[in-house]
This record gives sequence, C-alpha cells and structure tokens, in this order.
Amino acid sequence: MHDPLPDRVQEELERVHALTISYLIPFSNMRMEAARPLATLDPAAPLDDLSWLDAVVGDARVVAIGESSHYNRELLQLRHRVVRHLVERHGFGAFGMETGHVEGWQVDAWVHGGDGRIGDVLANGITSLMGLWTETRALVEWLRAHPVGFTGIDLSGSNVSLLPALDAVTAYLGQAEPEHTVDPALRTTAAVFSAPSAFAIPAAFAGYAGLPAPDRDALTAGLADLQARVTARRAPYVRATGAAAYERALRAAQLLCTLDALFRDLARGDTATMALHRDVAMADTVEAMLRGGQRVVLAAHNGHVQRIPATLPGIGDVAGLGTHLADRLGADYVVVGTTTGSGRMLYPGEEFYAGTLFTDLPAPEPGTLDALMAASHDGPFAVDLHRLPPADLAAIRATKGHRHGPFLLEQDPTAAFDALVHLPLVGEATVDREALAASPPDVQEAFGKWLSR
Repeated sequence: MHDPLPDRVQEELERVHALTISYLIPFSNMRMEAARPLATLDPAAPLDDLSWLDAVVGDARVVAIGESSHYNRELLQLRHRVVRHLVERHGFGAFGMETGHVEGWQVDAWVHGGDGRIGDVLANGITSLMGLWTETRALVEWLRAHPVGFTGIDLSGSNVSLLPALDAVTAYLGQAEPEHTVDPALRTTAAVFSAPSAFAIPAAFAGYAGLPAPDRDALTAGLADLQARVTARRAPYVRATGAAAYERALRAAQLLCTLDALFRDLARGDTATMALHRDVAMADTVEAMLRGGQRVVLAAHNGHVQRIPATLPGIGDVAGLGTHLADRLGADYVVVGTTTGSGRMLYPGEEFYAGTLFTDLPAPEPGTLDALMAASHDGPFAVDLHRLPPADLAAIRATKGHRHGPFLLEQDPTAAFDALVHLPLVGEATVDREALAASPPDVQEAFGKWLSR
C-alpha cells in the first residue's frame, strides 16, 4: 500500500486534472453545439446544408472562401458550392480568383458566351496551374451557364512574367494611339526572365538577377513611362476605344509596374517588402470589381484572404489581400477560412518544379486549430466564429497555430476569419486532360512525369 501523497502534490494533480477536463469540454461542446455538418461536397447537390452561411454573409459586398493548399479536390468542390450558394441565394454577380488578371480576360469572355475551346481557356486563361483540374472546369462551366463575371485578381504571368500584361498594353495602344510606338527594348528585356508557367519561376528569378543594373533601371523607367502615358491620356483613349477597354489597359499597365517593383525588391534581398506588392495589387483589383456594382465572391489561399497579417517564416508580418479589404470595407468583407485533416497536399519543396506535384499531408499537430477541428466532428463541417458558445470560443482562441500549406501560423482564428470549414480528408484534384494538352510544353512535361509515376 502506497503512502498518501503530500498535500502539495495532491493539489497539483487535482489542478492538472481540472485543466485537462476544462480543455476537453470545449471539444465536446463544439461537437454538440458549434459544428454545422455539411451533407456533401458535390457542387450540384442541394444547398440546404449551407444555410448557416446566410447569417455569416449578411449584407457583405465581398465574401472570400479560402483554401489551405492549392490543387486539392475537396477544397475546389467546396469553393464551387460556396460560389453557387452566394450566386443563387444572395445574388452575387462577380467571381474573383487567385489567378492572372490579364489572362482572366479570356475566361470572362468565354463565360459570357465567347468562342473557344474550354481546354484552351483553362490552360491559358487561368495561371499558376490553377486551371488544369476538372474541378476548376466544372466551376467555370457553371459560371458560363448563369453567367457570372470572372476576374483574375492576381499579377499576370504566374506572378513572374511581364509579357502578358506588356503585350496587352502594347496591343491596346495600337488601337488607342496607333502613331505611338512602344519601345521594343522593353519587351526584349522582359523576355530575358519571362516564365511560360509556374514551373519556370526559379529560372525567371535567376534571369532577372542576371540582368545588368542599367538594363533593370531602363526597364523600370520604361514601364513607369508607359503607365504614365496611359494614365494621362484617359480622355482621348476612352473616346477612341471606350471606357471598358481603357480601364483594362490601365489596370494592366499598373500591374506591370507592380510586378517590376516585386522583382527589384527581390534583387535587393528585400523579401519583406517584396511580399507586400502582390496583395496590395489584388485588393486594388477587387475594389475595381466593386465599382461594377456587383457583390463579389473571392477564391484564394487562406493566407491571402484572412483579415489579419500572416507571419511568414523568414519574412515577418505580411498584410495580405484580406487585411487590406478588411481595412477598406469593414463589415462589408467576410472571410470563410478552411482547415484540413489528412490526405494529400501540394509538394512544398523545390522538387515541385521537377514534377513532384503532391505529397502526403501529415496529421495536424496537437494543439493546433486543424487538430481541434479534426477532433470535433467526423465529417466536413462549418463553424460560425461569431456565434460560438463560450467554451468553443475559448478552445479555438487557445490553439497554437493554423496550417497554411507547409507553414504553421500562430494567430487568433477568430480575428482572421468569420467562419471556418473543416475537411477531414483532402486529395489531389483530377487533371483535366484537355487543359493539359493546351498547356505550355514545360507543364505537359512535368505533369507527364507525375501522371506516369
């Protein structure tokens, strides 16, 4: 028989036991009270299980649906269902996606009844490999059937090539001011570090780094002059081409200078500032979408759409698209973030560029937001963060990090998002063979290696 424990030890054990019980209670409460089960992820299924979203959305002008990682089947299906719900139940009329702005014009034209093969639209109208999946095809085809306007909110050229936007501005000036010739040296220099796809990003960065400083400076000055010319000649250009065409050309010129600034910061080693350019530009594009009078639904990574800055390893705090929109729009901006359990994820290392597209998604680390959500319900479910029982709210705020791809970001989820959707199992999206056949050779080669493994 053991001797009785000293009072001090017994008290400490009782305290730990009480803390353990208090920690477990929120999990139970979340299962019973806060979780809103999703009946299905099938985009064509009835939408009744998304009724919780109505109170979250309210009268917001912009609603964003985030994703924890790119190219996952279930996340893309969830996106489709949310877009459909917002369009059918709330009258949203514009869709903005984390893809190149200039290239997105092709998608918007197709959505509004334009000609062209859907495979080419997916491959060349949607950048950063975002269009090469049957789940994306299903959403784009649905947008065309309604139709809902499409806008790429990101920098063009997979965020590293100036050529798509530069060619668009040059073509526009050929109509608006035929007597003006854009300096051909701009395109010659830009072509040195152009990237046909996301697989060429490392080569593009290396190409820019190898440019002599005078060539970089001349490119920056030339692009600034080009933007200034388009800005200053608004009145005659609008008379010549119409306001819509002019606004597109002006936005393309602005994004040219943004991408050039990103490269200049990269070359200086200023990664902290470099990371800011892209999201400010995306927020500006969303504001331009709102001027069209439609309510907007956005789709991008959690790190972009969340309401507070993300602290990235080696970079620091980065104010994303959502941080800017929350500041500018207040309650008119709503964010639905996502968490995941296990399955597959985008490969986070350099081997991705050689064709290793996916890897296993490890189980969530204990104490993280993803682990808390995974323990709260067996299937897909949603949580309205503004209508949580006190115990659930405390449990969520006590989590130690939220998985963003390979990173674990420590933040208050209730400050970052208005609602969360948890997907217990995520897999690889399905490659769209028609889109792949219309893609650049380097994309076909990398995907070919992956599909034949």
